[in-house]
Amino acid sequence: MSNAWKIYMLAIVSFLVGTSEFIIAGILDKVAADIGVSVSAAGQLITVFSLAYAFGTPFLMAATARMERRKLLLYSLAVFVIGNGLAVLLPGFGFLVASRVILAMGTGVFVVTALTVASKLAPPEKQGSAIATLVMGFSTALIVGVPLGRLVASVYNWKLIFGGIGVLGIAAMFIISIAIPQTDGEEPVPLRQQLALLKQPRIVVALLVTFFWIAGYSITYTYISPFLLTVTKMSEQGVSAGLFAFGIASLIGSKLGGFSTDRWGVSRTLVGGMLLHAIALILISLSAHSPAIVFPLLMLWSFSAWSSGPTQQYHLISLAPEASSIMLSLNSSVLQLAMAAGAGIGGVIVEQASLTSISWIGAAGVTIAAGTAAASFGLFRSRSISKAKKRELQKAGA
Repeated sequence: MSNAWKIYMLAIVSFLVGTSEFIIAGILDKVAADIGVSVSAAGQLITVFSLAYAFGTPFLMAATARMERRKLLLYSLAVFVIGNGLAVLLPGFGFLVASRVILAMGTGVFVVTALTVASKLAPPEKQGSAIATLVMGFSTALIVGVPLGRLVASVYNWKLIFGGIGVLGIAAMFIISIAIPQTDGEEPVPLRQQLALLKQPRIVVALLVTFFWIAGYSITYTYISPFLLTVTKMSEQGVSAGLFAFGIASLIGSKLGGFSTDRWGVSRTLVGGMLLHAIALILISLSAHSPAIVFPLLMLWSFSAWSSGPTQQYHLISLAPEASSIMLSLNSSVLQLAMAAGAGIGGVIVEQASLTSISWIGAAGVTIAAGTAAASFGLFRSRSISKAKKRELQKAGA
């Protein structure tokens, strides 16, 4: 089996992991009604997942640094299966929160490890596309997993979704054990050394871009099903179709994001994608009450939002290529903190203001991300040019 196919195998498993993470947003109203909590309270299941992912992943990656990578993928999937099992077997909001925490731990380790393995399987000139292929797996979760989960929750019961994902998780372990070669671990990097990377301004600014971009996205996406049902007045079938279209656009966006990164570079792809992301959310705000207009705008929003994923991952690896796994881990943690912040802020907005406000606030967050990215590329480029000129003058003087 070629390395390209092995990367696609990882993307297939990423689809499964992504479905388990993203599905809550697609069935939020169903879960809330079944366990007897408000929609905004159910939304905090996303906050809990993201916080556990953000704080747990760096420690777990540091603790398992020396472990052979295929074995680590299998262990993380075993934890993932247990988390899904808890969601099915144990009743009540408290146990559902616990299952999300366990799922987050398994998901975090799997995602970081899979990205690292994929980047090592790919030739240097194709690393951006390899990362995009992994992101494509998550995008496919939006295309197939979330709308299908919505349909299952409408016809049967939302717990059936997690039961099915758990069974498929066991099958995924079998696929990994056969398809993915053994890959050596790395020397363990103390957390203090991981955080030492945050002393570099370029890395801090890049992670801030991730935070504002994902927070803006999460504010809107967490409550997208209630938004489409109550504000846009879509039917149940319309919401499922909308989520399906959203997923199709995310797949196209992630693939074109990887292609654009390889072809035209990070700065153009990242800033352009985020500006389009903010514009799409503003247009959704202005057209919120028209299903016919909101439907294609959902696709534009998803396309632009997901185009930034592989670009930002590649950008962060390029800032510290000698510490790629640490950079991916830090970025994953910041991403999940942003998801938690977005879900939390969105919950406050839904409770204190209205569902119609979430897309406006989301657009503001993404606009800050685009502005920060544009300013940082200009600032650090000018600094690099100044340093190069200074070295030339010093050589001339010598």
